[in-house]
Amino acid sequence: MQKYLVAPSLNLLSIAFIIIVIGKLVIIAQSSATGEWKADARPDKAGREGKIQLDLSRTTNGDRKNQFGSSFEYSELQGLTREQAQNGRVSFRLVREAGRINFDGSFTDGKGSGTFRFDPDSGYVSAMRSRGFDFERSRHKNDDSVEGRLLSAAMINVTTALADDLKSVGFGDLDVDDLFKAAIFKVDSKFMAEMKATGYPNLGMEELVKARIFKIDANFVRKLAEMGLATNDFEQVVKFSIFKVTPEYLAEMRAAGFDKLNPEEIVKFRIFNVTPELLTDLKAEGYGNLSAEQVVKFRIFNIDKDFIRRAKAENPNATIEDLVKMKIGVHKLKNTY
Repeated sequence: MQKYLVAPSLNLLSIAFIIIVIGKLVIIAQSSATGEWKADARPDKAGREGKIQLDLSRTTNGDRKNQFGSSFEYSELQGLTREQAQNGRVSFRLVREAGRINFDGSFTDGKGSGTFRFDPDSGYVSAMRSRGFDFERSRHKNDDSVEGRLLSAAMINVTTALADDLKSVGFGDLDVDDLFKAAIFKVDSKFMAEMKATGYPNLGMEELVKARIFKIDANFVRKLAEMGLATNDFEQVVKFSIFKVTPEYLAEMRAAGFDKLNPEEIVKFRIFNVTPELLTDLKAEGYGNLSAEQVVKFRIFNIDKDFIRRAKAENPNATIEDLVKMKIGVHKLKNTY
C-alpha cells in the first residue's frame, strides 16, 4: 500500500517539474522577436554583384519602431542563393550564436520583403553573463528589450569568442555596447595590442573605434613618425588621418619652402586645400616669403593670381591686408567683374 502511495506522489512531483520546465520554455518562446524585412540583392552602380543587404524592422512598446541593417554573404544565409534572391518565394535562415532568424517572403527583380521571426538562444545569455556581459540588464540604443539586444547581436554576430578575446588582454571594464562596437568595427585583441605597441597604451573602446573608422593602424603611426609628426595626442593622429596628411603632401610643402610647419599648420593647410600650385602662383606674384597663417588667408578669401594682378594694377605695393580688404569690398577695384 505504501509503495502505491509513494509512486503517485513521485509522479505528481515529476509532472510538476515538467510543468515548470515547460513553463520556462513557453516564456523563452514568448520572448521571440518578430517583424518585417527588406532586402536588396541588385548589383551596385558599377554592375558588381556582392553581398546582399538585409534591413529588419520591428515595432515595440506599442508604436516604437526599431531597425537593424547589415550586409551578408550568401553563404551566411541558409537556404538562399543569389539566383533565388532575384525572383520568387523564399524561406531562409541566419543562424548565429545569439539565436536563429527565420525569414519568409519573396523577391522581385532583386528586391525582397517579408516577415521574420527571431528565436534567441537562452544558453547564449548565460554564457555571456558568465563572462561579465549581462544582456538582461544592459541597455542598447537601438532596443531596450532583451530580445531586441539579442537580435542585434545575431545580426552583427557578437560571439562569446569575441568576448573571450577582448577579456584576454585585460582591457578593463567592458559592457554589452562595447561588444557591439568591437564586432561592428573589427576591434579585437590583436588590434588592441598593435595600437598599444605604437605608443598608445591607454586607448579606450571609443578611441579604438575611431582608429578603425579613420584607418589608423601601426603602419599609419609609423609613417607619421617618419614624417617627424610623432605625437602622444591621439586626437591629433585622428586629425592627420581625417585630413589626409601624407608623406607625399608633406614633401610637397617642404619642397615649396614650408619645412617647419607645426602639426596644426599642416592640418590647416589641408583643410583649406593649400597646394604646391598655389604657393608657386603666390611666389610668382611677389608673395613668396609668407607665413602659414598668411597663406591660409589667401585661401579663406579666395584670392588667386588673377585677382592679385588686377589689385596690383591699381596698387603695386598692395599688402596682404590690402588684398583682403579689396576682396571683401572695403576697397573696391575699378575693373571688377
